[in-house]
Amino acid sequence: MRRLLQSLLLKLTGLGLLRITLFDDTYLRYVKPGLRPVLIASGVVLLLLGIAAAFSRTGNGGHAHDDHDDHDGHASDDHDGHTDGGHEAHAHDGQEGHDGHDHSGTPKIAWLLVLPALSLLLFAPPALGAYTAARSGAKPVAMQKKGFEPLPATSPLPLTLTDFTKRVQQDRSRAIQGRTVRLTGFVTPDATGDGWYLTRIIFTCCAADSQTVKIHVYGSGSAEPPAADTWLAVTGTWHPAGTLGTTSAPAALDARLTTPIAQPINAFTDDLPITPG
Repeated sequence: MRRLLQSLLLKLTGLGLLRITLFDDTYLRYVKPGLRPVLIASGVVLLLLGIAAAFSRTGNGGHAHDDHDDHDGHASDDHDGHTDGGHEAHAHDGQEGHDGHDHSGTPKIAWLLVLPALSLLLFAPPALGAYTAARSGAKPVAMQKKGFEPLPATSPLPLTLTDFTKRVQQDRSRAIQGRTVRLTGFVTPDATGDGWYLTRIIFTCCAADSQTVKIHVYGSGSAEPPAADTWLAVTGTWHPAGTLGTTSAPAALDARLTTPIAQPINAFTDDLPITPG
């Protein structure tokens, strides 16, 4: 039973990894694009190990059957040629072996491990989104080591959430003041009800080390805030508060226009905004 379970888990996990990496881009929900070859190789290895474990079980089963036959023959000889005392000692030894076999068995609850492996194959877990972002703090934006380049005259000016935050809190030239910018991300509700957050979740390696970048958005052109996890391109200007160019200035935007966009294939980066098509 134990080898059957091991073989099944290995094969299901291997097939699940191959499904999310070879046939679509589901793996991007969990890791960065560069890890795709590693996932494919892992899936192949797990699948081969599962097949090998199944064949190993078959071989062991045949060997156990032969041992049983030899044991029967030996027991018959003992019955014919040994005293009752020898027969009792042999029965006692057999009982110990039987107990040892019982203790080495796989607990029935171990079969529950099949469920997560099966879910990866049939229904991959959802990507991180507003639920995660609402329960994690915003990623501290690194200090700009070099001076800021002049902003292009483009209007609206496309910026990443990280670049917008740096311009608001670190650019002493205050070049962002009065400029119309366009940012993209998904919606995370504000628990206080005062606006909402435009959010990006960034993978350094995988979902386990994800970090969140948020921009507080005021106003959206409608009475109700957009639904959580909706991807938007937001056009607006910096929301005045604190001292621009210092950390007292909030990374916040007064929205003038919000446009729904499709979720990017690789959503867990802080790339330049997608031009709504």
